[in-house]
Amino acid sequence: MSSLPERVYTVEEYLALERAAEHRNEFIDGRIYPKPGGSLVHSSIVSNLLVGIHTRLRGGSCTVLASAMRIKVTRTEAYLYPDLVALCEPPLLEDEHEDTLLNPEIIVEVLSASTERYDRGDKFAHYRRIDSLREYILVAQDKVRIEQYVRHGEHWMLSEISDLAGSVRIETLGCEVSLRDIYDRVEFPEQAT
Repeated sequence: MSSLPERVYTVEEYLALERAAEHRNEFIDGRIYPKPGGSLVHSSIVSNLLVGIHTRLRGGSCTVLASAMRIKVTRTEAYLYPDLVALCEPPLLEDEHEDTLLNPEIIVEVLSASTERYDRGDKFAHYRRIDSLREYILVAQDKVRIEQYVRHGEHWMLSEISDLAGSVRIETLGCEVSLRDIYDRVEFPEQAT
């Protein structure tokens, strides 16, 4: 992850710049990091997840939000953009701009070659400090594989689904989404033999 020129910004400076920016940027430890754009496959998977989850939540109290919703990790002062967030509680927003969510319950990241290490490592370390977070879901885009971390007290339990005929159960939302729906119209690169 590369940052803008080596300057330390205040939260206020970051938010002022971000609210006027054409592209999204994350904020960690006083530094601003451009968020890379997504590929066609990445965008397809995010759209499939958004529609799949939203359809199953219709009429209930839970909601799913697309990647334009910034979240704040209050304990680390980081501002991040997940691919999807979901919650069942009323949204807690940082200020009157209503563009920064404080209480996500589920975060989904679609992995790419340029972000996978970060999504699994430092970004997840920030996310784990969000008290409201119950599930963290990583979706591969180069193969059929979903990794789901579910919080049990202070521990995170991992389960993995890599069967296209399977489904992922999102306990916090009380719904299931099939991998066939998540990977609809996604073509994977040819595997070398």
